[in-house]
Amino acid sequence: METREPAIAFGSRKLTIPEYLDIENSAKEKHEYFQGEIFGMSGAKLNHNRITSNTFIALGQALKGKACRPYGSDLRIHIPSNTLFTYPDISVFCGEVETLNDDNLNAINPTLIIEVLSPGTKEYDRGGKFKLYRDIASLKEYVLIDSTAVGIEVFWINSQGNWELREYGDVNEYLKFSSLGLSLPVAEVYEGVDFSKHE
Repeated sequence: METREPAIAFGSRKLTIPEYLDIENSAKEKHEYFQGEIFGMSGAKLNHNRITSNTFIALGQALKGKACRPYGSDLRIHIPSNTLFTYPDISVFCGEVETLNDDNLNAINPTLIIEVLSPGTKEYDRGGKFKLYRDIASLKEYVLIDSTAVGIEVFWINSQGNWELREYGDVNEYLKFSSLGLSLPVAEVYEGVDFSKHE
């Protein structure tokens, strides 16, 4: 629902996690939190939303009846080890969703995270944010989907426990999710996307 270009939203005073949660739970707009700072999150453009919707629907259909379930960007993810609170475009949980202090609000154990890249957020999503996501013990796969051209990067943990990268740049390919044991047509991810309308 939104892109993730960090912009400081609440002055320079460091906030505690309880203060952030109190603000966020009553806020009309979403904000990330990291080490005492709150960052505003802006709305996403059409291609970003189409790709997110296509992928979410396809995953939901493919996972029907299985132990894994996708969630959209309204589900807040928290990483206790580095303090990050954020809203991935799509997160997939396999088994029971665990939350911070059983609060039913801040999920902590995703298996797969998907971010749809926009020009203003792609460097953050590839770099700093991925580094923070790697602190999630349950995370097995991280997928970045370009919204300005056909391009998908899949980072996954191999049998040796190391992160590897697969790249897709052709709509005739199949996007493999190793952590879920399934594949989706790249063409399905980009269905209805018009790249002449730049993000």
